[in-house]
Amino acid sequence: MVVYRNKHKKLYNISNNFHGGGDNLKIGLIDVDGHNFPNLPLMKISAFHKSLGDDVEWFFPLNRYDRVYVSKVFDFTPDYEMCIQADEIIKGGTGYGLENKLPYEIENIYPDYELYGIKNVAYGFLTRGCPRNCPFCIVSKKEGRYSYQVASLRQFWNGQKEIKLLDPNLLACPDKIELLDQLIESKAYIDFTQGLDIRLMTDEVIDKIKQLKLKMLHFAWDTNEQSDLIIQNLKYFKKQTDINMRKTRVYVLVNYNTEFEFDLYRIYKLKELDYV
Repeated sequence: MVVYRNKHKKLYNISNNFHGGGDNLKIGLIDVDGHNFPNLPLMKISAFHKSLGDDVEWFFPLNRYDRVYVSKVFDFTPDYEMCIQADEIIKGGTGYGLENKLPYEIENIYPDYELYGIKNVAYGFLTRGCPRNCPFCIVSKKEGRYSYQVASLRQFWNGQKEIKLLDPNLLACPDKIELLDQLIESKAYIDFTQGLDIRLMTDEVIDKIKQLKLKMLHFAWDTNEQSDLIIQNLKYFKKQTDINMRKTRVYVLVNYNTEFEFDLYRIYKLKELDYV
């Protein structure tokens, strides 16, 4: 994240500049990508400032603020171009670059779900990073080419009925069994929104998945690399579980670096395997 000071047009790192002390701040938040999916960093920033007694609200163009946070996840999303009246404007998110990160005390705070009116769903990461380094994905570049635990479930879940996990590759994490046990013990419905790496599926993992209350389970088949292993493990997973296939989906990336024939082959093969 970087901070823009309107008065002097100065650019600097904000890791030690989230609160200037003194009177409570008036904070404005801008979700550049829109509100179709909650912005987790903004929920954490909101929780942090509220814990300091600051006034936090969604940005309103006619209001003036001590500080406005602008968050953008996707680099193809048009930037926010309306006038912002604020002493400081802080921009962050992968839409602005891969280097900016939240300070530790904000990254690890319990999110302010009320910001989006979320009542009974929890959002968060148990792990970060991925060893795959797929050319279309920024995770390896931003978070590293290995999967590692960054939180326990209780850091973003407090009894909600549903948990939406945002992890890029949980099964590549050495602590995956312990983390799956946390999800089992929660008794919440689990949605693996970013998918589980079917190439890393084992009998031990399958046994844990069978104990989960599943909302949705996603896999992926994006390239020709290890296609035989993907097909083999998809077949084996279905054979070893009695999970309703309506709760399983397979992401298929097309029109990137594959031929049309292979795109069509994957779709028909997944239909044959009863995953679509």
